[in-house]
Amino acid sequence: MSDDHLPRRFQIDLPADRAQGVFADFARVWHTPNVFVIDYVALTQPPSTVEDADGSRAVAVPGQVVSRIRIPPEQVFELAKALTQQLEAWEQETGRKPPERPLFGHGHPGE
Repeated sequence: MSDDHLPRRFQIDLPADRAQGVFADFARVWHTPNVFVIDYVALTQPPSTVEDADGSRAVAVPGQVVSRIRIPPEQVFELAKALTQQLEAWEQETGRKPPERPLFGHGHPGE
């Protein structure tokens, strides 16, 4: 008899050395045909104005990837649903709303 009809109960272990977590200032999301990648980035220095070789100026935001998560495309839908549910619960609990504008440009570092 197949176990396909039984409900799944995940038994997930959180190693003690990872229980504290890692702080990230923002996440960068990108994909290939077979995987979605989420790079969590921590700022390493304050932003500063830089001048490119062509004379154009920009604000450089130095950061470092502190964690990279790779998930199959099928899981992205579940992740988006879970994030939406948790954000709604957070808003109800705290009374806070998301910021009116992204922290960095249009939501992408360097824009």
